[in-house]
Amino acid sequence: MKKILISGVCVTLAALALSFLPVRGEQAVYGGVIRLHVIAASDDAEDQAVKLKVRDAVLSALGEKLDGVSDRGEAKTIVSDSLDLVETAARDALSKEGRDDTVAVSFTREKYPEREYDSFALPAGEYDSLRVTIGGGAGKNWWCILFPSFCTSLAEDAEEDFIEAGFTPDQYGAVKKDSGVRYRVRFKILELFAGWFGFEY
Repeated sequence: MKKILISGVCVTLAALALSFLPVRGEQAVYGGVIRLHVIAASDDAEDQAVKLKVRDAVLSALGEKLDGVSDRGEAKTIVSDSLDLVETAARDALSKEGRDDTVAVSFTREKYPEREYDSFALPAGEYDSLRVTIGGGAGKNWWCILFPSFCTSLAEDAEEDFIEAGFTPDQYGAVKKDSGVRYRVRFKILELFAGWFGFEY
């Protein structure tokens, strides 16, 4: 009975301790990428079409400002300082479509699901995000990578664009599709023991 109890406790502790931790630079991806998130007023076909008009207007407004920018800190400053510009561009796009929807623009941290592109995949996680919400924001959203710039088109050599944006080859390897396993299973308890007794885990 005692052995069963001990085994049960061990299994429970292991289950609680088990976690999937990013390796090979995924954490740097979260801090190095800026996303664009545009949310439609509703799932109505017209609202969804308007969402794309707003998207195009926002990208056009920011395009020249971010063109040639390779420093992530500079890109973040440009985006955060351009919220009024983005809101004006979005409102103008709506006005051209005969719409008077409200627009809410913010630069914040948002959680994103994993997203696959042609040659790479961004892990699920929390990213800096330029968020543009149309009306009540009850419709399907649209998102892309604002920095490095992949919103208008996906470059054939994605690695070059990531490296120019400050990523190391290892960090780009973390998101490259054919790089193998991007996550490994680790035990928090073993990590604690490793820290206490000075061995690597």
